[in-house]
Amino acid sequence: MRTKTLTFRNRKGLLLSAKLELPAEGGAKEFVLFAHCFTCGKDLVATRNISRALSAQGFGVLRFDFTGLGKSEGEFADSHFAANVEDLIDAAAYLAEDYTAPSVLVGHSLGGAAAILAGAQLESVRGVVTIGTPASPEHVLHIFQDALPQLEAKGQAEVNIAGRSFTVGSDFVEAVRGKSLDDVVRKWGKALLVFHSPQDDIVGIENAAQIYQAALHPKSFVSLDGADHLLSKAKDSLYVGNVIASWVDRYIDQEVEAPEEEGHVVVSLAEPGFTCKVKSGPHRLIADEPKRVGGLDMGPAPYEFVGIGLGACTAMTIRMYTERKGWKVDEVNVHVDHTTEKDPNPPAPGKKERPVNVFNRQIEILGDLDDEQRTRILEIADRCPVHRTLEHTSIIRTEKFSS
Repeated sequence: MRTKTLTFRNRKGLLLSAKLELPAEGGAKEFVLFAHCFTCGKDLVATRNISRALSAQGFGVLRFDFTGLGKSEGEFADSHFAANVEDLIDAAAYLAEDYTAPSVLVGHSLGGAAAILAGAQLESVRGVVTIGTPASPEHVLHIFQDALPQLEAKGQAEVNIAGRSFTVGSDFVEAVRGKSLDDVVRKWGKALLVFHSPQDDIVGIENAAQIYQAALHPKSFVSLDGADHLLSKAKDSLYVGNVIASWVDRYIDQEVEAPEEEGHVVVSLAEPGFTCKVKSGPHRLIADEPKRVGGLDMGPAPYEFVGIGLGACTAMTIRMYTERKGWKVDEVNVHVDHTTEKDPNPPAPGKKERPVNVFNRQIEILGDLDDEQRTRILEIADRCPVHRTLEHTSIIRTEKFSS
C-alpha cells in the first residue's frame, strides 16, 4: 500500500486534509471515495482499516476530513450536513481532475446519508455503500437534543459528543430536518450495499430496513452481527472492506492486467505500526504482528506465513502423489507450529550460540488407506519443496530497488 497525504480546496476555498490509499504496485483499478461518520474524521481506525482492505484488493481510496474537522480548514460550527454533501462532490471533482473519478462512495453513519445524496449527483458513481446509516439525517439530532432550545434561540450551542466538545450552528439543524433518503434511493439507478449491526445502539437496525426497502434493485444487505456503531473491532472493519471489494467487482469494468512474473511479491508498510499490505500477482493479503508485541493482529505474522507455506506445500505434495497412485484421500489437514530450541550442535569457534527455528508439523489424512500407504505418504511429505528449502541454507540477495 502507498499512502499519500494531500489537500484539496472545496468550493468555499477551504483546504481539506486527505489521505489517498493506493495499491502497493501499479495503478488502481477503480477509485473509492469515503465519507466518515459524524464528528469522526479520516483517521478513525475503522475508516483506515476499510480503506486498507480496499487498497489491498487493488482499489484507490480517498478519505478526507469534512470542513471544520480533523486537519481540514473551517469551523465545525459553520459547517452542516449540506456542506458535507458539497465536500464529497468537491472531493470527487478533485479525484476526477488529478486521478480518476470515483465509481463508488462509501459512507459511515451520517456520512452514509451524505454519500447517498452526493452519489445521486455524480454520474461516475455506480455504487454506494452505507454503514450504520440513519434513514433520515435528522436522526443525528437526538445526540444533542438537550441543546436544541439554545441552538434555536442563539444560533449556536456547545454540545458534548463522545467526550469531545463541539460548537454546533443552527444551519446544521436546518440542513438535516425534513431530509429523507427514500425518494433518492428509489429513483437514482445506482447499486446499493447496506451494512448494519443488529446491536447498533446509536442508529437502530430499522434504519437499514427502511433504506433497503426504499431502494430498487440491485441492492444488497449485510448484517454486522456483534459489531458496534463505530466498528471499533478491527475484524469488523476489515471484514466490511473485504466484502465491499468483492461486491464492487460485480459493478465495475476491469481491464485484464498483464501477468506478473511468477513468485514476485511486494510488501508495503506505510502507516505507523506493523500492518503490511502484501501483493502476490492478483492476490492481496495482510501481514501483521500480534497485539502483545505492539501489532494490530490484522493478519498472520511473518513466521506464520512461513508455516502457511510449509503446510500448503505439504498438502499439495500429498495430493499430487496420492492422485498419481490412485489412492483414495478425502482430506489432508496439516498443522504447523513455530518454536525455537537450543541448537544441538556446538557453535563454531568464536561464534555465539544461537537458537534454531523448529517447525512442528502434524499431518492428518482422511481416507480409505492402509498403514503402509499412510507411512509412505508421510515419507513423501518430507519431499515437499518448501520442506527442503527450510532444511537447507538459502541465499538472500538485497539491493536497492530501481523503478
